[in-house]
Amino acid sequence: MSQADKIRAKDFRVSKGCEVKLKDWPTKVDPVFGSKDQYKQILDDHVAQLSAQQRLHYASNHYAVLLIFQAMDAAGKDGAIRHVMSGVNPQGCQVFSFKHPSAIELQHDFLWRSTRDLPERGRIGIFNRSYYEEVLIARVHPEILRSEGLPDARKHGNTVWHHRYRSIRNLERHLHANGTRIIKFYLHLSKEEQRLRFLARIDEPDKNWKFSEADLAERKFWSQYMKAYEKCLSATSTDHAPWYIVPADDKDNARLIVSRIILDAFEALKMRYPRTTTARRQELLAIRKQLTK
Repeated sequence: MSQADKIRAKDFRVSKGCEVKLKDWPTKVDPVFGSKDQYKQILDDHVAQLSAQQRLHYASNHYAVLLIFQAMDAAGKDGAIRHVMSGVNPQGCQVFSFKHPSAIELQHDFLWRSTRDLPERGRIGIFNRSYYEEVLIARVHPEILRSEGLPDARKHGNTVWHHRYRSIRNLERHLHANGTRIIKFYLHLSKEEQRLRFLARIDEPDKNWKFSEADLAERKFWSQYMKAYEKCLSATSTDHAPWYIVPADDKDNARLIVSRIILDAFEALKMRYPRTTTARRQELLAIRKQLTK
């Protein structure tokens, strides 16, 4: 058995009802590869398998798959998406990134803008940040919540978050019942590793574009974000839409863990290519006869 075969999704899965304390979850684990070449070999194998699963997923047309990535800045969401999904046909996969809501979006409920971009059957949708921002950054920065004009935001305080957790759980239960399979990743980065990655963005000219002073400003709220994530992960990890807390201090290892979890989810669907009926087979044979004349 290879090291990569030892990746067990359950080791990173948040059980339903679990009270998450992020200090108890590692940001770094032993790598599942012995060298850079072996890492590339394992990733290439995972990418090839994902490509085959995506083709089968598109052909069978029974399910939609939604991947959600949440993390602190510099945790490697973009890189994980880019490397893990590199072999997937772009026609069958779409990536959406949700930034600060627009004026129009603020006039709707907090789930509205993301539900517009949910994947259809046979497709893979990827949310790089998602509706979960509304129980994370909006919780750390109350002024964001106030800007949404909720009639009870000030009056009920923490009740707002419980209502939102319930709305999210209900949405994900509805999606699951209608064929959408949801896999949620929290890339768990240490504060020290974030500091080192920020320094790299400053010191390496080709990474300067990645750094923003806003990133440094948000770093001051680290402890508040950790508490918000703990409450969110605890309240919204369910049997049908689980959270996976992926150690993210080692980018390469994190990518292999993510790709293995996605593969396991696809394989669990037990998909197959549509069977050809007898009538359709006869039709195809008649067409073949014409083409071979």
